[in-house]
Amino acid sequence: MFTVIGRFSAQVFAIMRFMVGMLYAWHGTAILWGWPKMQGMGGPKPTFIVVGGVIEVATGLLVAVGFLTGLAAFLASGTMAVAFFTFHFPHGWNPLENQGELSVVYCFVFLFIAAHGAGIWSIDSMMRGRTRMAAPTTS
Repeated sequence: MFTVIGRFSAQVFAIMRFMVGMLYAWHGTAILWGWPKMQGMGGPKPTFIVVGGVIEVATGLLVAVGFLTGLAAFLASGTMAVAFFTFHFPHGWNPLENQGELSVVYCFVFLFIAAHGAGIWSIDSMMRGRTRMAAPTTS
């Protein structure tokens, strides 16, 4: 099968990991500090929404730089599943109708990242490389 950019899949995955992580972190900053502006996010927030915002900022940044990626992405995936079932599902099961599409997409993209690992251009891969290089070799 012919693929246009298949030989660049590692690089494209790294860019996707970075962009998804940064967008997720920005969503958290909008919840916590109102920046960038997000419709309906003004005023005092319940504690569980603040906790969600903290998780979004922390896990988003960890995924973006590729540090503790599997754990961070798994936590982010679970957070988005909780968000879907808490905020969207009560308005109907269909994500297209209950405006939960983004929660579902984030949930499964983060689940994929958790299963795949950080890949190239990540702190995790740099640490693995140093560990292998520093380990004594025996013949």
